[in-house]
Amino acid sequence: MTQKRAESSRQVAILLSLYNGETYLDAQLASILAQTHPDWTLYWRDDASTDLSRDRMRAFAEGPGKGRCVEITTRHGRLGVAGSYAHLLDAIPDTTYVAFADQDDIWKPQKLEWALDAVSRRPAEKPTLYCARQYLTDADLVIFQESAPLRRRPDFPASLTQNIATGHTILLNAATHSLMRNTPPPPSVLHDWWAYLLTAAAGGEVIFDNRCVSYYRQHAHNTVGATGSFIRRAWAACRRGPKVFMTIFNSNVACLREGSKTIAPENRKLLEDLATARTFTQRLSVLCRYRNLKRQRPVESLVFRLWYLFPTLPR
Repeated sequence: MTQKRAESSRQVAILLSLYNGETYLDAQLASILAQTHPDWTLYWRDDASTDLSRDRMRAFAEGPGKGRCVEITTRHGRLGVAGSYAHLLDAIPDTTYVAFADQDDIWKPQKLEWALDAVSRRPAEKPTLYCARQYLTDADLVIFQESAPLRRRPDFPASLTQNIATGHTILLNAATHSLMRNTPPPPSVLHDWWAYLLTAAAGGEVIFDNRCVSYYRQHAHNTVGATGSFIRRAWAACRRGPKVFMTIFNSNVACLREGSKTIAPENRKLLEDLATARTFTQRLSVLCRYRNLKRQRPVESLVFRLWYLFPTLPR
């Protein structure tokens, strides 16, 4: 697809990857159509669905969304969630803002408007990412909880330990989109965390909106999903043990080091220190020097530090 700068300074490219999402897709598309900010184009691809997802999407594109939907067909077959969104990011034209959508959630009408109001106040040349809280619901959209508020401001060291940017709430400016072009995430990392990592690593700004901007369905087929229970999250993490987490952690560090030209100097130093810390003493020194290398909750931070210091602990 020809790369062309969008004419409108407030145009949003909404990216949507489909995979067997026919059950909830119509409701998500209706919520996009109901946005109070009307200047958007929906770029979508089907990731080898075996249900009617593609048919429903095409019906929307030929009906209520006519003239506002573009199917990306430059790669076929199953790419997986991260691969599919990475391809969408590479394939779309240059656009002032980019938003991620999921096939099974519902946006509040003001979602894009609120995000644009926040991001547009920042310098266009500075990588900026907006994300927000959500209503956690069951499959029938019955709200059982709001997602957790932030306890501390997001920054680069913290971004290495935990993702706080839920995909379907994210809006990127063109500077962050540029960072993500032709820069796919490492294995086991989705597009939302990778966007957060790249923005923070480059010295950009991460804006977290404490308002709930969407209804996040929890059902049997969520790719990741969320739970409102801290105890459940902690128990699941302990069952997985340090090996899985530290493999992802080290993979993120290694991939970010490869893109060092876009990394802020102070963050490049942290990546180098993390990559070269081999012994217990060296790792302890890293934790002492980088006090922000922690998660949102003190207990979670303690677990992270133990796993970082003793990455071979048994489950």
